[in-house]
Amino acid sequence: MAKNTYRNDTVQAGRRNEARSKNEPRMTNVPKGEKPKKAKKKWSFRIPTPKLNLTPAFFKDRRFRLSIGFTFLLLSLFLTIAFVSYLFTGHADQSVVETVSGTGLKESGKEAENWLGLFGAWLSHIFINDLVGIGAFFCIPVFFFTGAKIVFKRVNVSLSYVLGLCSFCMLWLSLALGYAVFASQAIDKYGFLGGSIGIETAIWLNSLIGWGSWLLLGFLLLVFVVSYFNVTSISWGSSAAPATLAMEGAGADKNYADNLGDVLGGRANSVNHNADPTASLEYEEEEYEDELFDEEEDEEINRALEMELSTLAAKEETPVAPVKPAAPALELDIELPEDLELEEEYYEEEPEMELEVEAVEEEESGSGAMENYDPTLDLASYKYPTLDLLTDYGASKIQVTKEELEANKNKIVDTLGHYNISIASIKATIGPTVTLYEIVPDAGVRISKIKNLEDDIALSLAALGIRIIAPIPGKGTIGIEVPNTKKEMVSIKSILSTEKFMKSDMDLPIAFGKTITNEVFITDLAKMPHLLMAGATGQGKSVGLNAILTSLLYKRHPSQLKFVLVDPKKVELSLFNKIERHFLAKLPDTDEAIITDTKKVVNTLNSLCMEMDMRYDLLKDAGCRNLKEYNRKFVERKLNPKKGHRFMPFIVLVIDELADLMMTAGKEVETPIARLAQLARAIGIHLVVATQRPSVNVITGIIKANFPARISFKVTSKIDSRTILDAGGADQLIGQGDMLFSIGSDMIRIQCAFVDTPEVDRICEHIGNQQGYSDAYLLPEFVGDESGNEKADFDPSNRDPLFEEAARIIVQHQQGSTSLLQRRLKLGYNRAGRLIDQLESAGVVGAFEGSKAREVLIPDEYSLEQLLNTLG
Repeated sequence: MAKNTYRNDTVQAGRRNEARSKNEPRMTNVPKGEKPKKAKKKWSFRIPTPKLNLTPAFFKDRRFRLSIGFTFLLLSLFLTIAFVSYLFTGHADQSVVETVSGTGLKESGKEAENWLGLFGAWLSHIFINDLVGIGAFFCIPVFFFTGAKIVFKRVNVSLSYVLGLCSFCMLWLSLALGYAVFASQAIDKYGFLGGSIGIETAIWLNSLIGWGSWLLLGFLLLVFVVSYFNVTSISWGSSAAPATLAMEGAGADKNYADNLGDVLGGRANSVNHNADPTASLEYEEEEYEDELFDEEEDEEINRALEMELSTLAAKEETPVAPVKPAAPALELDIELPEDLELEEEYYEEEPEMELEVEAVEEEESGSGAMENYDPTLDLASYKYPTLDLLTDYGASKIQVTKEELEANKNKIVDTLGHYNISIASIKATIGPTVTLYEIVPDAGVRISKIKNLEDDIALSLAALGIRIIAPIPGKGTIGIEVPNTKKEMVSIKSILSTEKFMKSDMDLPIAFGKTITNEVFITDLAKMPHLLMAGATGQGKSVGLNAILTSLLYKRHPSQLKFVLVDPKKVELSLFNKIERHFLAKLPDTDEAIITDTKKVVNTLNSLCMEMDMRYDLLKDAGCRNLKEYNRKFVERKLNPKKGHRFMPFIVLVIDELADLMMTAGKEVETPIARLAQLARAIGIHLVVATQRPSVNVITGIIKANFPARISFKVTSKIDSRTILDAGGADQLIGQGDMLFSIGSDMIRIQCAFVDTPEVDRICEHIGNQQGYSDAYLLPEFVGDESGNEKADFDPSNRDPLFEEAARIIVQHQQGSTSLLQRRLKLGYNRAGRLIDQLESAGVVGAFEGSKAREVLIPDEYSLEQLLNTLG
């Protein structure tokens, strides 16, 4: 995102330090002839009034400018063809143009002989016959150079120069030809050469001064050449005089600018927005390109180049003895986002999200090549949620005043000054929730000394949640985060409507919100690969979960993504019941897809472990390392569905409250979560686990080690912060969505996007009202120990017709696996599970051992035949 950086007219702190190191005198904006006042030892703070930008927002858009530029170029081509055609067909088309109001446009268009039809004839008639005659051809360069200037930007031609030259030539030629036609008494035949303006003016001049009109025309031409081309002398003895007359004035300026451009590194690089080389106004690349379109661009460039060279020459010619500068006045650089309302990132019409299917184009191997498999065909009419389902909270506005910035800056400087800590420079970056003050201490100041003053600075500012980052990673500065008095709300609509999110090519993009620098923060859940969230009650944890789910719903098709939702609170995720047949996964024979019962949670987690093992078996058979490669092969029809292969969607397990599960189930929950966190990344199963209580007995070491990505909202103590983030800081957040995101060694402060319950309800209603699958995505059937009595009462006479064939497959492969029966016998999960239960009752396989395959109790096929004969 482009930023405006408002700074004072005095020298930046960084440049001031550089000047000291080079023994150069301190440069100040003191009028010439006056002695600079002696600097006081008191810190000073000055913030300039920002320059008002009255340019319409849409005119800043590069796409709008390109469309205008190409319009001018096309208009110049159109006029060229129409005018040339008029020279041959104008007389024949004159009656058609004059009577067009009496007949229909359709009939008149058939009679027009102009190469561009009736419109070309009409336009040429107005410009040439009714206005300025042949001089109308000089309109074409004006339109052409205007369009070229806008489109190509580096066209080295002044528009004011072209406009002045063409305007004079057009009027003078019209008048001259008009007088010539009038003098030859051939107005009826050649009157179009001078046009109505030329003929009428010639008649008027002839009535006044007669043949003196020729003298007047010659005088006007001479005056124009002398004044416009700056012809001040004529060398009669030089043979080169005729060639230099026209270029002496206009060409001199151009060559002068070109030569200076070569010296300073080219025309584009020589454009300095601050003529004074000590000035400190900074521009980002987008703003720099926008300024190139100014109509007075050439004059500004020449002035800037002259001042640049004069300053450089003064430095070389007048060496000055080094003077030790007085105590510098501390300046605060304020970084503001250029477009708080994200006008350039909004779409005029909110488009439906496009489905991105990652599939390699099919090679043309012959006429018999099959088309790629499309997993979305089952729900081909599915419509993604639109942005109008989200609440529009209006344009974002900065709530921080300059007085507040000045007051906070003075308090920080005074507090550090009490402990003899001097500052070289200070800069403020305003975010939606907090303002980051970056300070550069003078040489010799210990960083730990500033870090230890955290409580003192918080006391002086009287603010909640002061956080010191010493130093800021990747920068040579120390950061002090101070909460804003009035916080800016970041809505989910303002994040999802950005081009950064809409054009994201991530597998599972999550739009969290805005960073402290007002940049939209989007990350990929598939690369985390699991996320651990913590935060005290009421600090935004549930809103964060809703933001994650909403982001994925806006970006993925039901065939590509499934959710397993675990909600011990029973009310937080209940809204997502409406999308059961589209996005939810559940156990077979389960009424509700959102799991609230602890026993069902254990079964679901173990079922996910079975799904993980089954997916790894499929990846092994396919020779793939991850889900993305496997699905690509399946889409290209390189895998045989008859062997059990199928398109596998991503599965995201969301647990809203882990502490409640750990209290009621303990190890039964911890073990499958740890297995999934360790192994499930490659096969597309990702975990999002949230808890209110980030203590070591909830977030155990085995769970924590496999969750590299962590989010912490405000917690109550430093111990909780270190438990979730392995670092402090979460206890100093200010709540209401203020959070720290940690992945690896990076720590980012983010204001979480706000998504309200009615917004989630509208999104789920939009999806639920569409055609869905016949049922939710079914996970492998898992039977716990509570069903052991049912197995003991199994009656062999009611066995499945495929019982004997299944037994032979199990004994032949010596693997008691439900997925093996599913692939070999082409069965569903339910029937394959019942066959395994019957084989266990018959003594063919052993008891259930979690995610491992059952033990096969029959060693060979001969023993199996004896067992089958015994069973009758």
